[in-house]
Amino acid sequence: MPAVPNHDPLRTRAERLENEKTDGRESAMLTAVTGINWGDEGKGRIVDLLTKDADIVVRYQGGNNAGHTVVTGSGTYVLNLLPSGILHPGAVCVLGTGMVVDLDHLRREISALSERGVEISPENLLLSDRATICMPFHARQDQLEEARLEKKGAAFGSTKRGIAYAYGDKYRKKALRLGDLLRMDASVRRRLETILEEKNLLLTALYGEKTVSFPEVWDWCCRQADCFAPYVRDTGAFLRSAMKKQKNILFEAQLGALRDIDYGIYPYTSSSNTVAAYAPIGAGLPGAVPDHVVGVMKAYSTCVGAGPFAAEKAMDDAWLENLRKIGAEYGAATGRPRRVGPFDAVA
Repeated sequence: MPAVPNHDPLRTRAERLENEKTDGRESAMLTAVTGINWGDEGKGRIVDLLTKDADIVVRYQGGNNAGHTVVTGSGTYVLNLLPSGILHPGAVCVLGTGMVVDLDHLRREISALSERGVEISPENLLLSDRATICMPFHARQDQLEEARLEKKGAAFGSTKRGIAYAYGDKYRKKALRLGDLLRMDASVRRRLETILEEKNLLLTALYGEKTVSFPEVWDWCCRQADCFAPYVRDTGAFLRSAMKKQKNILFEAQLGALRDIDYGIYPYTSSSNTVAAYAPIGAGLPGAVPDHVVGVMKAYSTCVGAGPFAAEKAMDDAWLENLRKIGAEYGAATGRPRRVGPFDAVA
């Protein structure tokens, strides 16, 4: 991952958006882009097209359990955490309050894009101080539980990246947030000790696994703080300021409406709210309402993971496999073959 210089000009693009009023606009334009079905509809391409008119692009939920594939003149890019707008030099991208962020994965993603000439720094990428950290033990717990369920034939088809467990700990108030990286003090240390005490009880009693070492996890947090502290800020304040300056803000979802934790095909859903109504909340603008909602869908049906998917029952296996190959239907995050079928008007 590229080193971040210690001087203020890195924030000039973000600060310029806060300090300049856009000529000719009467108000900010808030647009939410979400999938209409199970995800994999091609939202990344639509966000990439709409970003040319956007000042800011915000991911408002999810983690690195899914991805967007964007094809440009310079190649194909697979993005799991970063908003698709990161490929546009003029846009500022935000990882919003509603996300759970695997910092190891984010660092690798930034490095991979930087090696291909994509410029990424605190000037054009901001991380919400309220976003939840997806810790290494969340992925470990996810893998152990999915393995346990698989033995009973009850697996959910998890990506095993810890997303559900990070969200679960968030709502149990037993998680660390990105803002904690800005003050690695005694209070954060005590909270982490309490979190690990419970995690270790679970690992040993339920799974018969070794405990997690506090010094190792604390050291991991300190390394993440050194790397990402320049990116972390109060993005809610940044977005409110941008709205006052009539900036165009694009909200980007991960997955589709049928994977929404409240309104989707529960329990075969994601662990967050994917619907457009949640976009301002997950972005960090709880008092705002989208001006436009763009729902994305394909001419046929696709799905990754377990759960109801009636479309795949409509055609034979040879037809489905041919569609999968023609459409290159493999998960952007996991590489798993997607379940496919004809257009499902009911869904």
